[in-house]
Amino acid sequence: MEESVKRVLFVNSEMSPYLPESEIASIGRHLPQGIQEKKKEIRSFMPRYGCINERKNQLHEVIRLSGMNIIISDVDRPLIIKVASISAARLQVYFIDNEDYFRRKQTFFDDEGHFFADNGERAIFFARGVLETVKKLRWAPDVIHCQGWISHVLPLYLKKAYKDDPIFSGSKVVLSLFDDVTDDSLGEDFQKTVLFGGLTAADVPLLEHPDGINLAKTAVQYSDGVILASPDVRPELVDSCKERGIPVLPFSAQSLADGTYVDEYNSFYDQL
Repeated sequence: MEESVKRVLFVNSEMSPYLPESEIASIGRHLPQGIQEKKKEIRSFMPRYGCINERKNQLHEVIRLSGMNIIISDVDRPLIIKVASISAARLQVYFIDNEDYFRRKQTFFDDEGHFFADNGERAIFFARGVLETVKKLRWAPDVIHCQGWISHVLPLYLKKAYKDDPIFSGSKVVLSLFDDVTDDSLGEDFQKTVLFGGLTAADVPLLEHPDGINLAKTAVQYSDGVILASPDVRPELVDSCKERGIPVLPFSAQSLADGTYVDEYNSFYDQL
């Protein structure tokens, strides 16, 4: 695909300034800007967590993109799409919203530090919400770059449930692995709940034990390239990448510090 990547879709778990500064939030904010400055078209998505101040950040609903329902565990979940702009960077950010999943003030853990019981369903909703919205936009990405654990369902859906959709027929998946992967359960029925669009349990055997590690391994299984974006990526995930034999961009503290990671990531996209 060398030199042919023109459109990059970023699927972020965190972005600043909408969430506090962190490793993931900083890359989520600055990488899309850097790639856009390299003359690629970009779109950027994240969940609309309840801690995001809509008035301060000037979020508004996009009526033409909202309105569909996503069925999870036999329950219709309305999909609401909001948008905001980072004017200094000329970036537009799309937010996936739903009253049940994303209005609470915390992101993934409650005030006592417990992993939310429905985090698995939230990840499913987020992945399907992004893909359905991109279809409505009629915008065909060459690369879909997933960053943060809540994006880890998307590679599976893209390669299996949406594989025959013309919008995604040429899309490659890049997965950034951070140290945010959890040992917590995504729900005892997660392997069944994630099934959609012709998927069967045979497509997700690791999810018989449905924790964040096995979801990340499943994401690796359905990705075209992996970026090690943290020095503390779990060794078993690195081993999964080696077993798959897919391209892996090693972690570089120096490039993250001086900003040259944008050039490295851009070249990585072009070489897939």
